[in-house]
Amino acid sequence: MRILGIEGTAWAASAAVFETDDPAALGHETDRTPDPASDHVFIESDPYQPDSGGIHPRESAEHMANAIPVVVDTALAHAAERHDGDGPIVDGVAFSRGPGLGPCLRIVGTAARSVAQTLDVPLVGVNHMVAHLEIGRYQSGFESPVCLNASGANAHLLGYHNGRYRVLGETMDTGVGNAIDKFTRHVGWTHPGGPKVEKAAKEGEYLDLPYVVKGMDFSFSGIMSAAKEEADAGTPVSDICAGLQETIFAMLTEVSERALSLTGTDELVLGGGVGHNARLREMLAEMCEQRGAKFHAPDPQFLGDNAGMIAVLGARMLEAGDTLPISESSVDPNFRPDQVDVTWRGDDESVARAYTDDGAIRGAEATVDISTDDVVKRRVPKTYRHAKLDDRLRGERTKAEARLTSDARRAGVRTPVVRDIDPVEGVITFQKVGEADLAEQLDPDAVRTVGEYLARLHQEGIVHGDPTTRNVRVGTDADGNTRVYLIDFGLGFHSGHVEDHAMDLHVFAQSVEGTADDAAPLLGALEAGYEEVGSADVLSRLRQVESRGRYR
Repeated sequence: MRILGIEGTAWAASAAVFETDDPAALGHETDRTPDPASDHVFIESDPYQPDSGGIHPRESAEHMANAIPVVVDTALAHAAERHDGDGPIVDGVAFSRGPGLGPCLRIVGTAARSVAQTLDVPLVGVNHMVAHLEIGRYQSGFESPVCLNASGANAHLLGYHNGRYRVLGETMDTGVGNAIDKFTRHVGWTHPGGPKVEKAAKEGEYLDLPYVVKGMDFSFSGIMSAAKEEADAGTPVSDICAGLQETIFAMLTEVSERALSLTGTDELVLGGGVGHNARLREMLAEMCEQRGAKFHAPDPQFLGDNAGMIAVLGARMLEAGDTLPISESSVDPNFRPDQVDVTWRGDDESVARAYTDDGAIRGAEATVDISTDDVVKRRVPKTYRHAKLDDRLRGERTKAEARLTSDARRAGVRTPVVRDIDPVEGVITFQKVGEADLAEQLDPDAVRTVGEYLARLHQEGIVHGDPTTRNVRVGTDADGNTRVYLIDFGLGFHSGHVEDHAMDLHVFAQSVEGTADDAAPLLGALEAGYEEVGSADVLSRLRQVESRGRYR
């Protein structure tokens, strides 16, 4: 099988030829893992480089209009050289259908349709973000990993479950690369800013900056504002760059570990152009090694926007019969990865794995030792984080967890009793509660109780911060009645703001969608429980929060 891929979502006009001598291995009907070394990929790219500032949509589209025909002709010439003379020179044409800048996507779509019609071969529309994920899975041979997509306009945590790639976490404001570029433009550096920050950080001293993680979601707006203020105040730019890099990448690594903990998987792949940063790859690899997980970063040519990943995924989709009629091949600038029906994966595959909680458990933040009556939680040092940042987070979160666990009990929410705390070492001893995590016994009645509990917390101005199906315990009392307990308040804080309360619900809903076999009744129960006790304004704000994800 030989596939032409065409990419052009924003800045990189790119065309590629992917060729494999074993197309069956690309589909889910075989257990053989494709061998990337035996397959052939040719990529021709012409990136747009703005004279100043960031990407200008009009200039990017003009570049795309001029460059796409050239890179496509080069790729087709390469395909012709490898052609044996029988049939068309390629078996299909795959193109990036979105997300991205509309004018750029339309140029790519027009080129793809033209080539497909001229050669009379099938057309395949590829989601750009899913392609970032799939190229990592293809190269690694992993079964069903969590993927961290870290690119200019995006930052997602994705995992395959129930026929789609579910968004386990994402940026609630801007993409990670764009966030960094906003700072570099502020100090007068040209695009792209990421490599310049990486270089300057090597000469700087760590600078403390805001660290914002909300479950598996995260935000960059606060850290960007703080970084700009530091620059305006005369702080050495190299120190700011060191602080930016250590803080932003620690946030991405932490939420990646949270996703591994939630799903129970031990595989992580990286995608996106920010993945070129050596410090980010180092943090992710160290985190995975510390928890016994496997990590893979694709070859550099596949990290940034490139047609190679479009062609590789296009081949998988073509093998699965997932093609587009010309009449239905319009582009979608807002094409989210969780909108894609994944036809090329097995129905029994899932990022969610079986989980047991006997003995010692390694969570995202801590190790947990469970005995007959007690649970000892130790926030072990995270060696991937800068030592000053790690000490601050471990101390703050240990004290917050002990305080808010007790505050929640006084608010009428079942929580474990705090029996001992050592904030210096990051150790808390709790009363043992429940028999299993909610993730193992998902039940609408228990989820409804979670909704009621969150409403009670919010009435008292308490935000849990990380309510997931792993941070709820369920069990039965002596009379056989179900008991639900909220645990792990380490990311919690006091707030009466409706936005913070809505984020609690959003975080829990994401954890359900990423792991449950049938999420709809559970999410309905969550909101019904909240509505019975809490404020309708929070549920209204939840709709707004849901709409803020990238490209909604």
